[in-house]
Amino acid sequence: MNNLIRTSRYLSLILRHRPETIGITLDEHGWADVEELITKVSRTHLLDRELLDKIVAEDDKQRYSYNEDGTKIRANQGHSIPVDVELEEMTPPEFLWHGTGEKYVKSIDSQGLLPKSRLYVHLSSDHETAKKVGARHGRPVVYRVAAGRLKRDGGIFYRSVNGVWLIKAVPAVYLEKTDM
Repeated sequence: MNNLIRTSRYLSLILRHRPETIGITLDEHGWADVEELITKVSRTHLLDRELLDKIVAEDDKQRYSYNEDGTKIRANQGHSIPVDVELEEMTPPEFLWHGTGEKYVKSIDSQGLLPKSRLYVHLSSDHETAKKVGARHGRPVVYRVAAGRLKRDGGIFYRSVNGVWLIKAVPAVYLEKTDM
């Protein structure tokens, strides 16, 4: 695994789950001071501003964002720690997609989609992206989510800056397996 990928994964751990690992604190909106992050991450991983800029710009999932003046950085979504990344409520398309591994199907069919250790359930705008996500968890299974109906029934949806749709939970009644 190359340094770029290794460092990006480490940043994900720090900015989404465990900032205390390197002794930093995120503010209430998930922001970390860029200089402090670089200083503390570089104790164990090669990191300077140039590499951090490259990670932010080239990350295939657009996991990270800088604030307007580039002095702070945060993960766009996927947190397991309580932060408010200032998501705006949005109306989703009629259908969204959720990819998972085959081993989770029984639980999802009975309980629906739950955020587990994260703050939100993550949904994709298209079937292919959901299938790729599901493949990370074994044999992929893709659910079609009746997002429009769930919204009309009172569901609150958000869309992160990198295009991932987020909701607190999706009851099983709004799910239909499309791949098995």
